[in-house]
Amino acid sequence: MSLTERWSALWSALHLHMAAESQADRILERYAEPHRAYHTVQHLEECLAWLDAARSEAGEPLVIELALWYHDAVYQPRRGDNEAASAELARAHLERGGAAPSTIDDVSALIQWTDHATEPPPGDPALIVDIDLAVLGAPAPRYAEYEQQIRKEYDWVPLPVFRRQRAALLEGFLARARIYSTPFLHDRLEHQAHANIAAAIRKLRS
Repeated sequence: MSLTERWSALWSALHLHMAAESQADRILERYAEPHRAYHTVQHLEECLAWLDAARSEAGEPLVIELALWYHDAVYQPRRGDNEAASAELARAHLERGGAAPSTIDDVSALIQWTDHATEPPPGDPALIVDIDLAVLGAPAPRYAEYEQQIRKEYDWVPLPVFRRQRAALLEGFLARARIYSTPFLHDRLEHQAHANIAAAIRKLRS
C-alpha cells in the first residue's frame, strides 16, 4: 500500500470528508522540503512501520497514526515550536475534515508530546514518543545515517558547536533510567540504542 493509499484508508476509517488524496499530497510535499534530511518521508515511513508492529499496544491506533502523519509536518531547524505548529496545522485540517473535537484534541496533544520536553504519561503518549525515538535503537548503519542526516539539517551551526551540543543532547538520553518507556519498544530497542548513542558520543567528543 502506498502512503497516499494508506492516508486515504485512514481518512475513510475516521469518516472524514475532505479530499484525502490531495491532502496526502500536501502533507508529503512538506516532508520533501529541501531543507530536510532526517525529518523526511523516510522518517514518516519508519514511524508508521513501528506503529504497525506495536498496534496491539495502542489504545487509539488511528489517532496515533494521524498524529504521526502530522508530527513533523512543520519542521524548520531554526525554530523551537515545530511541534506546536504541526499540532495547529493538524487541528485546522481535521476541523475542516469534520473530525470529532475529542479526536482533534487527542491528535494535537499526541503531536506535542513529540517535542520530548517532558516524560509522557503511560499509554498512547508514551507509545508515540517511543516510536518517534525508534531510530535511536536502529541497526548501527541506519543510526550512522541518521547522525549524518541530523548534521545536514544543522549544517548552519559551526561544527565545534554542533558536536558539543549534540553530544550533550545524547548524553541526556543515556542519563535516563530508560530511553523507551513502553515495554514493547524497550525490549526491542533499548540495548541497541545505548550502544548507538555511546558510540556517537565518543565520536563527537573525540
